[in-house]
Amino acid sequence: MAGVRLIRSPELAQTVEYAYAAVADVPVRAIWAAGACPLDAGGKTVAVGDIAGQTHQVMRNLVTALESAGATLTDVAKTTVYVASSRQADLVAAWRVYREYMGDHDVPSTLLGVAVLGYPDQLVEVEAVALITGQV
Repeated sequence: MAGVRLIRSPELAQTVEYAYAAVADVPVRAIWAAGACPLDAGGKTVAVGDIAGQTHQVMRNLVTALESAGATLTDVAKTTVYVASSRQADLVAAWRVYREYMGDHDVPSTLLGVAVLGYPDQLVEVEAVALITGQV
């Protein structure tokens, strides 16, 4: 896992789909990814009205951004998942797709509903912090 260790506390609920903390020993190369948006290469919002479809595009874009910085999803230490909705079912729909991409690397994450996101028809955004140990 490129040096990111996920921490699970036995004193906290074990039913959650994420670790409670992540640790990376120094030296470390840190990467802060801007919020990945559901945009195609031409800058248009994809899958209008489709939370799952937008989340797939968001995660593909996040993977590309991380790769451009020399990282992968397994280097991620923390994410925030934004869904433009007040419906918990919509948040869960985005989370399910997000979890498909993250697999067993269940990093600390915050999932929240927001009133609006920046691009026309945008429903989902994911930002991430990645850490690569042994590099400065």
